[in-house]
Amino acid sequence: MPTIEFLVIANHAEAREGLLYLSGACWTDVWRTIAPAEAPPITHFGVGVAVVVPWGETNRRHHLTVRIEDEDGKEITRVEGDLELGRPVGIPPGSDQRAVVAMNADLVFPGPAGYRLVAEIGEERRTVAFRVHDGPQPRA
Repeated sequence: MPTIEFLVIANHAEAREGLLYLSGACWTDVWRTIAPAEAPPITHFGVGVAVVVPWGETNRRHHLTVRIEDEDGKEITRVEGDLELGRPVGIPPGSDQRAVVAMNADLVFPGPAGYRLVAEIGEERRTVAFRVHDGPQPRA
């Protein structure tokens, strides 16, 4: 079965020509400034996922789901799609294949709290926890 090699949250993510480009990756806290009597602002963020597909699972579709949940497991948003990796000409028999996926989103989080990014493919599941804060980022 395919495995999720890694799952990362970033300020921005791009996948091009089999490479994953991340900007401002691996954060655990995001601060947002809310003006009095205004709705929470949009938070822009990126997600990077690497999936390893074993030789025997190439040339088959595998369904990938990526979602954000609150601390109680309530789904905030979801993106899903299928991956299918072929066997390039000349690759040694038995070689694994790697797919990288990048997503970007503009989302309004319901409130300051803990959240988790969840990726699933088949029986494989990976999570990354993060927190949203209202107010300015504290100075170090």
